[in-house]
Amino acid sequence: MYDIIIIGAGPAGLTSALYALRANKKVLILESKSYGGQIINAKEIENYPGIKKISGIDFATNLYNQVIDLGGKILYETVNNVSKEKIVTTNKNKYEAKCIIIATGVQNRKLNINNEEKFIGKGLSYCATCDGNFYKGKTVAVVGGGNTAIEDAIYLSDIASIVYVIHRRDEFSAEKKLINELKNKKNVKFIMNSNILKLNGNDYLESIDLKDNKNTITNLKLDGLFIAIGHVPNNIMFKDIVDLDEYGYIIAKNEVCTKVDGIYVAGDARVKNLRQLTTAVSDGSIAAVEAIKRINMNN
Repeated sequence: MYDIIIIGAGPAGLTSALYALRANKKVLILESKSYGGQIINAKEIENYPGIKKISGIDFATNLYNQVIDLGGKILYETVNNVSKEKIVTTNKNKYEAKCIIIATGVQNRKLNINNEEKFIGKGLSYCATCDGNFYKGKTVAVVGGGNTAIEDAIYLSDIASIVYVIHRRDEFSAEKKLINELKNKKNVKFIMNSNILKLNGNDYLESIDLKDNKNTITNLKLDGLFIAIGHVPNNIMFKDIVDLDEYGYIIAKNEVCTKVDGIYVAGDARVKNLRQLTTAVSDGSIAAVEAIKRINMNN
């Protein structure tokens, strides 16, 4: 029996563990891959308060070491099921807790083309606000047609010299206000009805091959490519115990409380307006404090 089981060892999950351990609770962290979550792919972080500059892997490792130094326990197992009775079943074992914090995060929806993994952090990014500052005065492209893609392009237009916006259709699905704002940017160019076929380069991304609806293939030289075609939350195993919205994000009340007493959600896995490192660690601390209060009241 654990006081708190945390599912996910990204910034939200590790922050939850940090707070819970400092409150002298018995904590188990379950992680299917490696600690750190998506932040480990960030070449540098420059927008975290109090830290001028740090790599994503260094940030995650520092947080991981804080948790381990406090006696935190991480098991690398895949969670298959969670019950309302707070029994967690993994691919290896079963565990029981007084409270559970879901911090499974999201996965960036990928283009699923060759070399995509190779160029992550080397010219390819899924977060304009995280990595855009590395492309001052350079040529970049944004892929996507929704609000995130258009917002990313607007943001990058104030940093890069040229911003291409690539979309597979002839119209954007983003809000008209955002589209109009982007169209007023003089350094933004639109490439519609086109898909990316190939990413080119040696150690770093150098260009992309595009194919339009007339099957014409064009090579476009770039310093950076930002993919903004959505996210996929890792919440499918929780669908029978918590409420999910139409996109698969967990619906919470009071920020982190699910409909099941004693089960909380933190970080990108929940419905929220902003998914950033700062909001992930904020959720993690709030969820841990809520769980601690519940445990202390029931003791």
